[in-house]
Amino acid sequence: MPTLVLATSHPSARTLALWLLAGFLGSFLFIRTSARLMRSPKVTWWPGSVTSGDLHIHHLVWGIILLLLCGFLGFGTEHVSPWTQILAVLFGIGAGFTLDEFALWLRLEDVYWAEQGRESVQAVMIAATFAGFIVIGAVPFPEGSVEVVIPLVILDLLVVAILLAKAKYFMALLSLFIPFVGWVGAIRLARANSRWARRRYADKPNKLQKAQVRSERWERRRRKLQDIVGGTPSEELEPPPSEDHAPAPSKELEPAPSQELDPADGKEPEPAPSKEPEPAPSKELER
Repeated sequence: MPTLVLATSHPSARTLALWLLAGFLGSFLFIRTSARLMRSPKVTWWPGSVTSGDLHIHHLVWGIILLLLCGFLGFGTEHVSPWTQILAVLFGIGAGFTLDEFALWLRLEDVYWAEQGRESVQAVMIAATFAGFIVIGAVPFPEGSVEVVIPLVILDLLVVAILLAKAKYFMALLSLFIPFVGWVGAIRLARANSRWARRRYADKPNKLQKAQVRSERWERRRRKLQDIVGGTPSEELEPPPSEDHAPAPSKELEPAPSQELDPADGKEPEPAPSKEPEPAPSKELER
């Protein structure tokens, strides 16, 4: 009898969320570490990318397959332990593989190690934060009677809309679970490149300048954290090539003086014929 009860036990929603989050973070850390090892010239023993002939199969493909398969089985089968936990972990692994290449399927271009590739790391951080709040039992909206909940939800959504207009996306997510954070972000200055700043700070240079200073400071911190987690883009790791191409133009300009030597080899060394048209205007001036 105890084994039958164990076989038919239903795991709680928070337990499944924890297993899913573990699979999500584990797969992201693994695939990012794998990509960094493949890029490093010092690591030759690590296996390369999965290919089929000349076709490079991104891990995004395996993530989508896992999401579709586990999602279908999660809806179409009974929630029985331990298979439900296994599906949750596999679903999290698929989500990690997929969001790790968020910038690729957003732009339909392989920008994994480009500047735009930082968007993938940002997407993973947002998803992990949201999942973390669900695991600890937080809810995005308050609970209670309809008369109390509806005004609070409307106010919360208004604050989120202001934060999105100010380009404070991560703070907008936090405000769903911690409203005080959203209120602080809504009162403070917007990001310099946000729609709010373009419309409301155009005739206020002092505010715009202060917003630019704060945005640059925040951007440096954000890039540093993203580089630690996901790796530095290749463009910032390879500045020397621009210096190698610098001396090339100076050598291409050397033929110009050689053209001046050509008339010296000819029979007319004097450049006087080229200056003959000058006396014509002088005669017109005498008239």
